[in-house]
Amino acid sequence: MKMAAGQTIEIVYVDKAGKITQRKIDVHGIRDGRIRATCLTTGAPRVFLSANILAWQPVQERRYA
Repeated sequence: MKMAAGQTIEIVYVDKAGKITQRKIDVHGIRDGRIRATCLTTGAPRVFLSANILAWQPVQERRYA
């Protein structure tokens, strides 16, 4: 499965200081190895380097009956 704009995904990410974090993001665009997104943890716009994403998966929508 490919990551695409409009998706909400959960990532494991290593930042430039070497700190590993796990967060959920709303992807707005992907270009030149950069992912523009809104971090759902902080609500802030962010740019993530795709090379620094260690793992990712789509967030499953919770549906209640």
